[in-house]
Amino acid sequence: MQDYQPAPDTKQSTVAPRAPETALPSSRPVVFETTANRNYLRPRTIDRSLRSLIRSFRYAFAGVGYLLCTQRNAQIHCLIGACAMTLGFFLGLARWEWVLLVLTMTVVLAAEGINTAIEAAVDVATAEYHPIAAIAKDVGAGAVLICAIGAVAVGCLIFLPHLWELYLQVTGGS
Repeated sequence: MQDYQPAPDTKQSTVAPRAPETALPSSRPVVFETTANRNYLRPRTIDRSLRSLIRSFRYAFAGVGYLLCTQRNAQIHCLIGACAMTLGFFLGLARWEWVLLVLTMTVVLAAEGINTAIEAAVDVATAEYHPIAAIAKDVGAGAVLICAIGAVAVGCLIFLPHLWELYLQVTGGS
């Protein structure tokens, strides 16, 4: 099968051309991948084996490990999350409060991971300063900041009523 190469004077489309039906086994779906060093699309089949699934999870856990071991902000988010969970156990949060707390911590860590991936991709793309590269990094960091501010708001909404009740119990109601 021949590789697809776009015409030099046309824009590259994000939609891949249809592969000939007889070129690949019919039991596996076809996806098109781009190669970083080449300017063409090539078809490949999706490996649906258990080994492939396990390998995917191994890569994902390696990414989480990299995030938690190398990114200071992710470590800070985890420490704050651990403190919030400890406080939640102490205050006896309701189930819906736990759901909201865990979901909020997950969103912040996921945003931190996406920001780390953006920064790594930009660093690979250009070694020198470029204003668009700076925008990509700044917007990624800004997205994490927005999530962190939202997490503080959620934490206040969850914990302040419980802490106020505890304060009233300790001080005798006034």
